[in-house]
Amino acid sequence: MVSTINQPYTTLSNGIEMPLLGLGVYDMHGAEAEQAVQDALETGYRLFDTASLYENENEIGNALRNSNIARADVFVTTKLGNVDHGYDATLRAFEKSLEKLQMDYVDLYLIHWPVKGQRKESWKALEKLYNDKRVKAIGVANYLVEFLDELESYAFIIPMLNQVEFTPWLFQGELLQYCQNRNIQLQSYSPLTRGLKLGDPRLIALAEKYDRSPAQIVLRWNIEHGISTIPKSVSKKRLQENFGSLNFKLTADDVAFMDTFNENFRICDNPMEML
Repeated sequence: MVSTINQPYTTLSNGIEMPLLGLGVYDMHGAEAEQAVQDALETGYRLFDTASLYENENEIGNALRNSNIARADVFVTTKLGNVDHGYDATLRAFEKSLEKLQMDYVDLYLIHWPVKGQRKESWKALEKLYNDKRVKAIGVANYLVEFLDELESYAFIIPMLNQVEFTPWLFQGELLQYCQNRNIQLQSYSPLTRGLKLGDPRLIALAEKYDRSPAQIVLRWNIEHGISTIPKSVSKKRLQENFGSLNFKLTADDVAFMDTFNENFRICDNPMEML
C-alpha cells in the first residue's frame, strides 16, 4: 500500500528539487537490496542513495528499472570511490556507475571521502560532469568546514550538498551553520546511530511524549533542522516506520533540547584523519 504521507522536498542551490527523506542502501546486496528498494517505493520513498563503494549499484538500478515509477520521479545519488580519485579516473568511475545503474544520468554525484592530495582534481571532474549535463547536481560527503574552505579556494561551482554523519549525539552545529550560510544542503547518513543510541533515556521520554518511536523522533529532528536524511533498512515495517517521521512535528524547544545531546559520538571514521 502506497503511503498517503506527503514527501517534503528541499530545493538545491541550482533549483533542483530533492526529497528530504530517502533510503540509504549501504551493506545491502542481491535480492535483499532489490526488495528493499521495491518496498521503499511502495511506501513512498523517492530518494535512493548508493555508492560505488557499496557494490550494489546494479541491484539498485535493477529495482528502479523494474518498478512502475518513472525515472524522472526518483532521485538517485551515487558516489565516487576512494580508489577512483583524480580527474580522468573520476570521469571513468562515473561512466562505470552509470553503466551499473543502467541510467543515462544520476541526480546527484558526490565525492564520497576527501581523499588527501586528489580532492581538487576530482572536484574539477565533477564540475565537468555537471557542465556537460551528465548529472543534475554535484556535491561532497564527509567534508568538514576545513575541507569546504579548501574547496572554496578552487571551485567554480559550490557543492549543492554535503553528506555527513550527523545525529543528536554528533551535533555539528558549526558545520550546519556554515552550509546554511552558503546554501549547501546538509544531509545526514547513519542518522539512527545503527541503533546504538536509541535507548537514550532522554530520547525515550520524547518518544513517549509524542507517542512515536525513538527512530521517528530522531528522523523528525533532522527534518526540523532542514537536514535531509537517509536511514537504512531492509525491513518493510521499519521502512514504513521511518517514513512516518514525516507526519508529525517536534516543538522548537524539544529540537533545541535534542541539540544538547551532543557527545561527539561517531559510528564512522572521522574525516579529519584525511586532512
